[in-house]
Amino acid sequence: MKVSPLDLRQQRFRKAFRGFDTVEVTAFLAAVADDYEQALHETDRLRQDLARIEAVLNEHREHEKNLQNTMTTAQKLSDDIKAHADQEARRIIREAEGRSELLLEKTQARVEDIQREIDGLKLKRRDVETSIESTIQVLRNTIEYVREQEAREREDKILFHRPRHAEAPAEQREPHEARRIQSLP
Repeated sequence: MKVSPLDLRQQRFRKAFRGFDTVEVTAFLAAVADDYEQALHETDRLRQDLARIEAVLNEHREHEKNLQNTMTTAQKLSDDIKAHADQEARRIIREAEGRSELLLEKTQARVEDIQREIDGLKLKRRDVETSIESTIQVLRNTIEYVREQEAREREDKILFHRPRHAEAPAEQREPHEARRIQSLP
């Protein structure tokens, strides 16, 4: 049975011989009705607070659920980005290694070409040195020959200017003197 504060206020008891004091009972019922009314108001307020807190709690639970979903999505996205970055890094490294190998091969080929050019230039240098040495030798021989010719001519001039005692027959003369005499005008 539900009793309201109004029921408590309107409740009337029969009078009996030697019963309770009606004023006290009425005052007690009024006090109980007031307390009961306050308790009901407090209960209503607490129910409203509870409903509001439950709404806030449900809202927080929804936020938590959204946050967990967001974190799960962010973790998955982070893992995907990391995996993609790892794949991209491996691809870049493979490409760089390929380019470095190609560059190394080109450089090695260029070094070999340059070494061949150096070897060719060394051969040309040896040929030029040999040619220069032979030209120098020819020039030395020529200078020596010219000096010998000049020395002979000086001797011949000296002999040509000397007084002659008697000319010896051509058979007795030295062969170069015979040539010298024949070449005179």
